Amino acid sequence: MNLDRAIIEFDRALRAVAGPAVSVRPLPGAGVSDEAMGPGERQHAAALMRVNHVGEICAQALYQGQALVSRSALTRTELERAAQEETEHLAWTERRIDELGGRKSMLNPLWYGGALAIGAFAAAFGDRWSLGFLAETERQVGAHLDDHLGRLPSGDIKSRAIVAQMRDDELSHAETAVRLGAAELPFVAKAAMRIASRVMTTVAYRL
Repeated sequence: MNLDRAIIEFDRALRAVAGPAVSVRPLPGAGVSDEAMGPGERQHAAALMRVNHVGEICAQALYQGQALVSRSALTRTELERAAQEETEHLAWTERRIDELGGRKSMLNPLWYGGALAIGAFAAAFGDRWSLGFLAETERQVGAHLDDHLGRLPSGDIKSRAIVAQMRDDELSHAETAVRLGAAELPFVAKAAMRIASRVMTTVAYRL
């Protein structure tokens, strides 16, 4: 990697972890109003959105790690396109956390570093497996977001709109990866990913 590329990648990591994310698309649910929520419901919703924000931090790092190692220009382009949409998700969840009076995870640098290493490791096996990892990640994230739609307070209309759009985007990324030739991951790999995701979501809900 040359110096210019290293600087660009470092800047990308710094902006993902510490900088305010920017969205090109409108914020989902911006034109609607929430129903009344009690303090406990707002706290719970903020914690769920913090988990989703951490998921987007990890997605940024995964895609960056995969793009750094990918051998295919087409795969790198797709990873970068998906990462741009994940940046929008970062902006949406960040704003919603603020609106709910919550805070972002204190462990974001740790989440980012771990996901970056995992992404690079997956890409080292070749583009088919890298795309397979991307597809399975997005499927699991889609299922996780579906679960959050069932757990968010019924009055939290804005968070629901954000999560629903994020879910649709994630599933679209999975479909694109399959179309580009993603390999099907072994059961053991999928199970390990689910366990890692469960650990992350449990910790991020609290920290």
